Amino acid sequence: MSAKKIVVDGISKSFGTLQVVEDVSLDVRDGEFVAIVGPSGCGKSTLLNIIAGFERADRGVVKIDGIKRKGPSPNGIMISQHGSVFPWLTVQQNLLFALSGTSHRDHGMLAHRYIEMVGLSGFERAYPHELSGGMLKRVELARALVVKPAILYMDEPFSALDALMSLRMQTELRRILEEERHTVMLITHDVEEAIFLADRILVLSPRPTTIQTTFDVDLPHPRKLSDPRAQELREAILKEIGL
Repeated sequence: MSAKKIVVDGISKSFGTLQVVEDVSLDVRDGEFVAIVGPSGCGKSTLLNIIAGFERADRGVVKIDGIKRKGPSPNGIMISQHGSVFPWLTVQQNLLFALSGTSHRDHGMLAHRYIEMVGLSGFERAYPHELSGGMLKRVELARALVVKPAILYMDEPFSALDALMSLRMQTELRRILEEERHTVMLITHDVEEAIFLADRILVLSPRPTTIQTTFDVDLPHPRKLSDPRAQELREAILKEIGL
């Protein structure tokens, strides 16, 4: 069994009198893909932001590789639904900016490799306003991966895309993860997305959030959501959420 990459121990968080996260503990193994689902407004994003170091917990501890987390770290990259591509830079320049200040050698070669990996060869000199929504997500994914983070934190990264493009991006992400090893934590409202991508799915309770149930997804890749086992898992997760 892989070593524990992320250890969350007794995390709680309030905003004023509103208790959002209550005594959450979880482990994520090195190289594991964990998806988090739950009712809208239950505290999923707050929990992920605490784990990634962007929010401070009131109580509890987060450890990455056994070291207590005190803030954001270069070993983890957040990809959110809002996007973070710089509109004044080309595709290639966005990747080169991400690499600036890193110890990686030959930034130009690395940028080219990841542009190619996400299927954007030929668009190196394009600006974001010249790209479709799906292509922008590919740029964001390439910019996150080019710095070779140990951990990818993903907060509904494909939610703004139409259903077909979202499925294409999920397939693309899965293909890349077959080539490169990353530990991934994904927040999603899409139960089928969680089943398609994750090794394990955590179902959170209504606010204040706790871990209500955990499902192991013991299905080989590439997965077909029409598989009876996938459909059975979907029904079980939806039942836990109350749908």
